[in-house]
Amino acid sequence: MPLYNIFWFRRDLRLADNAGLYHALKSELPVKPIFIFDTEILNKLDDKQDARVTFIHGVISELKDELEKQGSSLDVYYGNPTEILKDLSENSEVNDVYTNRDYERYAIARDESVKKVLASQNKNLHTYKDHIIFEKDEILKSDGTPYVVFTPYKRKWLEKLTTKVDESKQSLSYFFKPYPTEKYFDNLYAFDGRVLPSLEDMGFEKSSIPIPSKTTSQGVIRKYDEQRNFPAVEGTTRLGVHFRFGTISIRDKAKKAQTLNDTFLSELVWRDFYSMILQHFPKVEDQSFREKYEAIEWRNNEKEFEAWCKGQTGYPIVDAGMRELNNTGHMHNRVRMIVASFLTKHLLIDWRWGERYFAEKLLDYDLASNSGGWQWAAGCGTDAAPYFRIFNPYTQADKFDKKRKYIKKWVPEEDSDSYVDPIVDHKEARERCLKTYKSALNGE
Repeated sequence: MPLYNIFWFRRDLRLADNAGLYHALKSELPVKPIFIFDTEILNKLDDKQDARVTFIHGVISELKDELEKQGSSLDVYYGNPTEILKDLSENSEVNDVYTNRDYERYAIARDESVKKVLASQNKNLHTYKDHIIFEKDEILKSDGTPYVVFTPYKRKWLEKLTTKVDESKQSLSYFFKPYPTEKYFDNLYAFDGRVLPSLEDMGFEKSSIPIPSKTTSQGVIRKYDEQRNFPAVEGTTRLGVHFRFGTISIRDKAKKAQTLNDTFLSELVWRDFYSMILQHFPKVEDQSFREKYEAIEWRNNEKEFEAWCKGQTGYPIVDAGMRELNNTGHMHNRVRMIVASFLTKHLLIDWRWGERYFAEKLLDYDLASNSGGWQWAAGCGTDAAPYFRIFNPYTQADKFDKKRKYIKKWVPEEDSDSYVDPIVDHKEARERCLKTYKSALNGE
């Protein structure tokens, strides 16, 4: 039997414009695709109807079918990736393993472990940038240090798109250029793939939560800057889950955004920014970027946290957002800021509690962006809102849901006697927050 390379799918679940797959296919050996349902991740999920697992399982099944149409297949495993790849690497027909990079702490440790196992067999792990446009050291200040404020980072990011790569090309076409994997499908290894383990085999059940489409109209993107702040309007793309698991290409969407809407492009720059921050400052997974904010004395009232989780705070826009999240796995971007501000400022509950709850519920959960967003709301992150900026849930509702369509959809009892009373008074909570933050930051 001939030697072959392995391509390991992870958060890049597509054949088209896939950097690691492209490089694997261009290698001198046939490519055998695999996917591993990682028990180190799955075993930590308490919800056995997790919609993301159902989604991934469905995508993997489709990917397997696509590969079989190309005369190949997909070997799908369930277990510890290091152990599985160790077993595979002991096969004398296996040469090297190709994959795309992931920048989270667990992923980095996992890949180092896999790299060592492969090295013990004189084999290599080849990794590539795929789910962001620019990674860690591609956008830096002139002194070589990372940006920690978004606006100058974005300015440099945009400048890099228009600097010349050589005399005949501009980097705009270079950085958004797709990887033409389809040209090399003949290099896929012909084999009969393993039977796909069922959700039940892995201890899960099918979720009833629908997944947003991975196609979005150009009209939504064109009007993104006008409509994105109004939760009752279908004004956002809902593509987050597809960016997270790589069922769409960031290069393709950034290229379209560049011609259709600067505000939408800016949102994609934010993804790169928070990923860059995570790569340079991995502590932000569970620590405040601004260390002095660790001195804040959070109240962490468990009953109030439970009320927030359930959408029973007595603040309609907050409750609408939390109920939307619990029922759909989605929350509108503007409302995410409102509920995060409410938890950290009104209730003085540690931002990490909210971050973990979002990690459990959001279809599009991305550690870098989620941690970045929560720390922004709490005032302790990069480019953070000042601690004295405290969203007023009433004025936010009046401004962004004036006709109460969003609130009425999720909190139909708002105007009835059955609706809960506010768990805190806005004015009193604001004053308490300012006092607590000021005391902590001044070392009192």
